[in-house]
Amino acid sequence: MTSNNQKSTVGRLKSRPQFLAVRHGEQRKGPLFLLEVLDRDEPESPPRCGFTVTKKHGNAVERNRMRRRLKEAVRLSARFAMKPGHDYVIVARRDLLSAPFERLVGGLCQRIETKQKIHGRSRPASGKNDGK
Repeated sequence: MTSNNQKSTVGRLKSRPQFLAVRHGEQRKGPLFLLEVLDRDEPESPPRCGFTVTKKHGNAVERNRMRRRLKEAVRLSARFAMKPGHDYVIVARRDLLSAPFERLVGGLCQRIETKQKIHGRSRPASGKNDGK
């Protein structure tokens, strides 16, 4: 019974090092939030998710409302799109407060399923040793 429950739930990222590790992964930008994704190379472990709302996006009441909306969107539908062995950090933007909930859920599922280039902005792996 516990194994079925674990497959349907999403774990939580709770510590700062876990959040910082996800920053080295892929970034998927959207109008309502930024989604950061990291493949942990552990395909049998459940996905984990963390939520970030910075202080520049409002007072504590507004930030908590944004966080609650994101958690509910993940609980209702986005968890089914999350891949096992991946960590997800959702960074909220101010427009999240006034957006319809259906748009939030749709955008979240779309960003989770969309794969972008992982090394889009990073330097080449070979570095300075290419030139002689």
